[in-house]
Amino acid sequence: MKRLTDHLIIISFDCLSALDFPILKDLPHFQTLLKKGAYVENVETIYPSVTYPCHATIVTGNYPNRHGVINNTLLQPGRLSPDWNWYRACIHGTTLYDEAKKSNLTTAALLWPVTAKAKNIDYNMPEIFANRPWQNQILVSLMNGTPGYQLELNNRYGHIRNGLNQPELDDFVLASTVHTIKTKKPNLLLAHFTDLDTQRHYHGFSTEEAITAIHRHNERLGKIMEALKDSGLEENSTVVVLGDHSALDENKAINLNVLLHKQELIITNTNSKLINWKAYCKSCDGSAYIYMKDKRDIAAFNEVKLLVDSLLQDPDSGIEKVLTGAQAAEKGADGTCAFMLEARKGYYFLEDFEGEYLKTISQEDVTADKKYTLACHGYSPEKENYGTILMAAGCGINPITLPSIRLIDEGPTFARLLGVSLGNTDGCVIEELLKK
Repeated sequence: MKRLTDHLIIISFDCLSALDFPILKDLPHFQTLLKKGAYVENVETIYPSVTYPCHATIVTGNYPNRHGVINNTLLQPGRLSPDWNWYRACIHGTTLYDEAKKSNLTTAALLWPVTAKAKNIDYNMPEIFANRPWQNQILVSLMNGTPGYQLELNNRYGHIRNGLNQPELDDFVLASTVHTIKTKKPNLLLAHFTDLDTQRHYHGFSTEEAITAIHRHNERLGKIMEALKDSGLEENSTVVVLGDHSALDENKAINLNVLLHKQELIITNTNSKLINWKAYCKSCDGSAYIYMKDKRDIAAFNEVKLLVDSLLQDPDSGIEKVLTGAQAAEKGADGTCAFMLEARKGYYFLEDFEGEYLKTISQEDVTADKKYTLACHGYSPEKENYGTILMAAGCGINPITLPSIRLIDEGPTFARLLGVSLGNTDGCVIEELLKK
């Protein structure tokens, strides 16, 4: 298969929304892409539309129930800080970087989700963080990526960082990306920036903080394109800018586990520590899975079904829709759940099993505890005004505007640009985006 580009640079601006276009079209570096490249007005995300499943979809072309990354975090009831789907091993089947490496192409990834311990990324700084008190952030990163490469980046640019805080983290990723382009000249580079997502979570969708982050992303994009020019790669490269999901404002948290606890489907000891469970509500922010510990426990299942059916009838419960496991699987989500719940606009799910079923969230709550947010994602792709976006320019790209594609179509299309194949995928190559 013919390769259409020598250098494919994929930039994920986490939480970039189709609704951001009126701002993007007036910013100079986004303008440069739009004037000479392709633009997709609306990209349909996946279910649940959270970061790790989305990024696994982008590099596989498959829905979550096929690639295996069905949520950001693992099902670990009672654990205050669950582990995330950090590792390449969490993904079933092949990926864009695996196929690129098989074709002897050089690969790089900077804070791209689900890449820890990925063998086929030559220069890897994975997104993984120390979520236990005894762990050290830099050591955790070094152990799960490319040690020498990361040490060099930390020595050169570590002073830019302020822990995992934004916008400093993205500024560090930017400096590392520019250095990687200039010194490694990878054939495939994946870079993930989370500044906008963070600002929307903690301040709201259309706030000044979010808009300022979009402007910072414009500057970051400009510096990446300048690096391609300075390193002599511009004429033989392709730049893709994409989002993984949008976000919706919310200020009410649903704690379904509070009701499961009251019905003794979640058991705690005298210290309020979870010691056993029959049913558990696992948050995906705007949606949630309900899992049964023992699928043969029909009595517990029926209790849960009565509960969710009654909540669905209550317009003040915050629950818009209830899917069975089979219906969730039809939408690409985890079919092993007993139920999947969709929150109404203005609501999202947490996993607290004590306190109130519904909690109203204020800016003061968010400032005091980062588990609370004022905008989030995870909702169904069917939600109104909830699409994301894609822009691309350079080698192999047909300068065209398309009304819509699906997130699952991106991976196969990127593979075609590199002259490789992801095999039989849920998505398909968007031929209109590519030069014949």
